[in-house]
Amino acid sequence: MIKKIAIYGKGGIGKSTTVANLAAVYANNYLNCLVIGCDPKADTTRTLCGQRIPTIVNILKNNRNPEMEDLIYKGYKGIECVESGGPEPGVGCAGRGVIVAMKKLEKLEVFNKNLDIVLYDVLGDVVCGGFSVPLREKYADEVIIVTSGEYMSLYAANNIAKGIKKLKGNLSGIICNCRGVSKELEIIEMFAEKINSHMLGVINRSNLIQESELNAKTVVEKYPQSDEAAEYEKLALKILSNDRYSTPEPMNDTEFENFFKSFVN
Repeated sequence: MIKKIAIYGKGGIGKSTTVANLAAVYANNYLNCLVIGCDPKADTTRTLCGQRIPTIVNILKNNRNPEMEDLIYKGYKGIECVESGGPEPGVGCAGRGVIVAMKKLEKLEVFNKNLDIVLYDVLGDVVCGGFSVPLREKYADEVIIVTSGEYMSLYAANNIAKGIKKLKGNLSGIICNCRGVSKELEIIEMFAEKINSHMLGVINRSNLIQESELNAKTVVEKYPQSDEAAEYEKLALKILSNDRYSTPEPMNDTEFENFFKSFVN
């Protein structure tokens, strides 16, 4: 059975880095992996392919009837990579690109390929209809939220939980992408408990990860013997074996404010 996971979180929290490194671990373990970047920046697969790849939105401008091989690019160890893309900044709806991309991939029967795992890297909250497509249209079976212990990151995570509940999705856990906030792990463990979930794993802040990205590589590829690569390996395997899903019970705004303040005061 294909494991189909949508990874959400506040913009800039490290979703793309997480998705790419998880995919690299799965490829190292001989699993067939498809990575779909659902972000107008189209940078999810850069560290897997060594460069930015053309987006579906841009490809369709010149070719209205592309074949599967026109849309999918091979990355690290054969990982299949797709970028949905979107309009130029300030022009049109960013989420529209996700809708167009999913429909085109479905038409070409990409999801019927011999795959073990599909990872969606989805921008920000699930407020916009376009960005909720992987979950709303059942392209993904479960959701993982990436967050730090920072206020805005957790606020976005709580909003995402609201969307998951509304769409009757499965929340399979929270990943802590550490930013060095005081009591960070305690905050996220308590947050996960509050919204009826659990913490899947922790990725510690690291210069090696940033250095790898500057070289358009994942840390799993560039520094395979590093502690950072080991962290992603542990997280990836835990995600594969995880069977703890839940319907989230997000906090309302007042509850969230009180929750966060309890760690500050």
